[in-house]
Amino acid sequence: MPVHRVAVLALDGVLPMEVGMPFHLLDRPELPYEVTLCGRTSGPVVTDNGWPLTAAHGLDAVGAADTVIVPAFHGHGPEGGVPDDVVDALRRAHRDGARIASICTGAFALAAAGLLDGRRATTHWRYADDLARLHPAIEVDPDVLYVDDGGVLTSAGVASGIDLCLHLLRRDHGAAVANAVAREIVAAPRREGGQAQFIRKPPVPQARTGLGATLEWALARLDKPLTVAELAAHALLSTRTFVCAFAAETGTTPIRWLNAARVDRARELLETTDATVGRIGQLCGLGTPANLRQHFRRATGTTPSEYRQAFTVM
Repeated sequence: MPVHRVAVLALDGVLPMEVGMPFHLLDRPELPYEVTLCGRTSGPVVTDNGWPLTAAHGLDAVGAADTVIVPAFHGHGPEGGVPDDVVDALRRAHRDGARIASICTGAFALAAAGLLDGRRATTHWRYADDLARLHPAIEVDPDVLYVDDGGVLTSAGVASGIDLCLHLLRRDHGAAVANAVAREIVAAPRREGGQAQFIRKPPVPQARTGLGATLEWALARLDKPLTVAELAAHALLSTRTFVCAFAAETGTTPIRWLNAARVDRARELLETTDATVGRIGQLCGLGTPANLRQHFRRATGTTPSEYRQAFTVM
């Protein structure tokens, strides 16, 4: 399998945690990625914490990359500007066919290069109004975790960068590979890009309830009918309290989460088994082949058969 070159472009004021995400998720011996840290020039890049990172390459790595990821940075934006050489490098990379992605306020660099004009995009909710004001040609969606617009992707703040990297893994190598990496890094169960990135008015005033055990319990029983009442009983909560706590913790509803988990399970089965579509519908809890196809197409934009042809790993 050919090596896929990923350039992580660290600009002055970069957030170290978000620089590390692409390396931690993609730069693995079993994956065909070559991940490189680059800056405007090779050498030290000042982080938001005040200490430097050392970039092995300058903007030449952006031009040579198959995927460019711009992590969050402070100092040049959102009110400030993005250096012209960075703008030029991003434009050239996009024009040459590279996939361009941003984490959090990295979206301001993509916006400065005009790569988000006419597109739907997101960033950290705190800076979404600034992005919309400074770049009115962008359809800014402040309430999602990430947006995949084909060759250009944007994500919200901090942890959503993990969701974005896992999404890139799914796009490139399928659900089984992405889920294996997620398990290894002890990531939360899969979060869809359309999930809310934050809750402005939390419906549950008390502290987080910690529904992780119930989510894991449900994931192990996707082939069985699961009701909201059963999930609530496992969490030792009333149904009403559970629904509110679920929305506060996951940003979605129990039914939507279950449907997404079942589609993800179907993807794994399509990749790793030769089970029929009918059998997979039973194993993932979506029932009939027609119901599986409906949910699968809605989530992935393709059919189970076409997906299997693209991502079979047996």
